[in-house]
Amino acid sequence: MKAKKLLALLLAGAMTFSMAACGGSNAAATDAAPAEEAAAEEAPAEEAVEEEAPAEEEAAPAEEAVEEEAPAEEEAAPAEEEAAAEEAPAADAAGKKVGIAMPTQSLERWNRDGSFLEAQFQAAGYETELTYSDNDIKKQVSDIENLIADNVNLLVIAAIDGESLTQVLADAKDNNIPVISYDRLIMNTDAISYYVSFDNYTVGKLQGEFVVDTLGLKLDDTSKTYNIEFTAGDPADNNAGFFFNGAFDVLSPYIDAGILNVPSGQTTFEQVATPGWDTPTAMERMQNILGSYYGNGEVLDVALCSNDSTALGVTQAIESDYAGDNAVIITGQDGDEANLANIVDGKQTMTVYKAVANEAVATLDLGVAILNGETPDAGLIDKAGWDFDCAYDTESYDNGTGVIPSYLLVPTVVTKDNIQSELVDTGYYTMEGDYPKAVG
Repeated sequence: MKAKKLLALLLAGAMTFSMAACGGSNAAATDAAPAEEAAAEEAPAEEAVEEEAPAEEEAAPAEEAVEEEAPAEEEAAPAEEEAAAEEAPAADAAGKKVGIAMPTQSLERWNRDGSFLEAQFQAAGYETELTYSDNDIKKQVSDIENLIADNVNLLVIAAIDGESLTQVLADAKDNNIPVISYDRLIMNTDAISYYVSFDNYTVGKLQGEFVVDTLGLKLDDTSKTYNIEFTAGDPADNNAGFFFNGAFDVLSPYIDAGILNVPSGQTTFEQVATPGWDTPTAMERMQNILGSYYGNGEVLDVALCSNDSTALGVTQAIESDYAGDNAVIITGQDGDEANLANIVDGKQTMTVYKAVANEAVATLDLGVAILNGETPDAGLIDKAGWDFDCAYDTESYDNGTGVIPSYLLVPTVVTKDNIQSELVDTGYYTMEGDYPKAVG
């Protein structure tokens, strides 16, 4: 099933929050009923054959006619086998439960992730149990313990702290429960079977390249210089380092050449990180930077923010505390509604959009394969027939116990100029007045 088919399902009310897309594994849920109806229609024909048996005993020619019809029955067999094959995933799902552990509902994107994962697995016939842990590490450990006690057959976990789940996942492994590390890589445990995420280094790389292209930077042209400040994400989130490094690796040659300056001098991840991806924390830090380094007419040209919740705080700080009158380039990531409204209004410049509905699709097809006793690899991508780009990676993501096989989706840059084509025309958002609203 392709993305637009599940979008129609979600728009009909299968979810309670936002966005849409899907994959080939869900077809069986809709195919089973027609197959059963076909079987019911064939039953009278079988009864008729039984009633005709005496006539066949009386007349040999009738037997010959039956024998001549036999090939037709043989030709029908492949169709029956195909119908059975289509029904197999739904049958395999019977009685199986998937535990989904999300970090928090305080960030818009995790509500979308949880809703999409739940809808995908339920549509495929699985029972689900979805938890949100309020960014409380102890609560997430407890939530996962409860999922294990509830005898789930698969765990899909987006960790609050990638370092904190070692013991509880050892319990999952002891109970033969496979674990998919969702979006954030879980560290220091050999209980992880696979990792599904976006290419997180590329997210930052796209932000850095956007800055280079927008300013028209060239390493051989130092005639004009610009000021930039960085705001990164949560140190407990393994992805945050990839986002920051992707952007910084693109921009550091221009910093080294003196084309980009960082007046605060804060250029390491540790210096610019934002615990919890917290909007007020990002706002307060940027207010301090503006007050300390931009109070005498210095121009801030770029505020590179790793995601939308931090970009929201940085934007608020610039609106309230920045003395300059230039339009500051502000980057983000996720496509949160408030940030998309800021993009429309010219306050934020871009966001890197990650279609979490597609991430849920990849997780579903991977989870189904695992639950069916398969060992998925790169072949899953072709087999699933996804209508989005995804790479199978067995080199990049080492969680401290070894490289975790990873399925990495490709993100998209969204600006005011392409919100319509990238978000609205694709069905992920609708336009309510002048602003995008997530579908759901």
